[in-house]
Amino acid sequence: MTLPTLSDLRRYAIARSLFKPTTLRKAITRLGFVQADPIRAPARAQDLILRHRVSNYRAGDLERRYPKLPIEEDFFVNYGFVPREFHALMHPRTARQPWTKARWRQAHEILEFVRERGVVHPREVDAQFAHGKATNWFGGSSNASTQLLDGMHYRGLLRIARREGGVRLYAPREAGTASAADPAATLDALVDVIVNKYAPLPASSLTRLAFFLQHAVPQWRDARKSAVLRAQARLPHATVDGHTWYWPEGENPRSRRHVVRDEVRLLAPFDPVVWDRRRFEIFWGWAYRFEAYTPAPQRVRGYYALPLLWRDAVLGWGNLSVADGRLNASFGYVSGRAPRDPAFRRELDAELVRMQTFLDL
Repeated sequence: MTLPTLSDLRRYAIARSLFKPTTLRKAITRLGFVQADPIRAPARAQDLILRHRVSNYRAGDLERRYPKLPIEEDFFVNYGFVPREFHALMHPRTARQPWTKARWRQAHEILEFVRERGVVHPREVDAQFAHGKATNWFGGSSNASTQLLDGMHYRGLLRIARREGGVRLYAPREAGTASAADPAATLDALVDVIVNKYAPLPASSLTRLAFFLQHAVPQWRDARKSAVLRAQARLPHATVDGHTWYWPEGENPRSRRHVVRDEVRLLAPFDPVVWDRRRFEIFWGWAYRFEAYTPAPQRVRGYYALPLLWRDAVLGWGNLSVADGRLNASFGYVSGRAPRDPAFRRELDAELVRMQTFLDL
């Protein structure tokens, strides 16, 4: 078999991820997982990811349509949205931090309350039970009831019914036993979701992402190494420029089907094309970092710099904001200046128009 080149792998990565826009339901199913982030700059990460892959997508469509879609909010390799069929593979989930009997008693009391109401806002639970305040994971203070609801959601007792003003509303989740039947087969299926989303993956990234499944199935954290070894044995792979790459069965990175269009794309920091920073540096030769939580004086590219993809090259970044109903944009380039190709300027302008439409400006 003729080995793919690095150029083949780069083109394959872009073309398979930035597929022809489809329906919201089909796009989420095809992606397998959409990472979520609350920052709006100029929109949330999940919306910035989906706008490239869903026809006529507008910022906020996922939140508005979530209650009628067969998807769930939950942890996978990070927090986000997964199709219900994949969600079932992760439950019942045993959290790494066990609850005391008193904590479980509180949880069952809340569960009965939620079952009576159907859907509840956290403030309803707090008003009913008055659990007081508790220290949260980052050292601050939050309602103990809110922490209980989060823990119940993580353990699969509750699901997110919808959001109001960004606040999660909870409903009972019917317990299932799908993932308990065959842990190895279930882990293999979850690894396949990872590979399908982020392929082609260098070996180190495959291992890292598989180990992130400790968020999804902490009860099987000791089985992750075996799952990686099975994946390396069964998945197609090739060693290119000193890195071993893996991709889904039945796909050919060298195929001429993988056409990269003459388009500019402003990508979310968590878009599957750029999420893997190891792969990013191998493909494009420079280091992209997410700097929203970096002190302002130490930022190199900006608070929420969006990687700028032109054809098959990420050649810079953009910082976008909205003020007085207008989109403001500034750009930086790895080479120090924008390409002189008139086609780039034309396509960059077209991408900004698409962004304005997406934001309803």
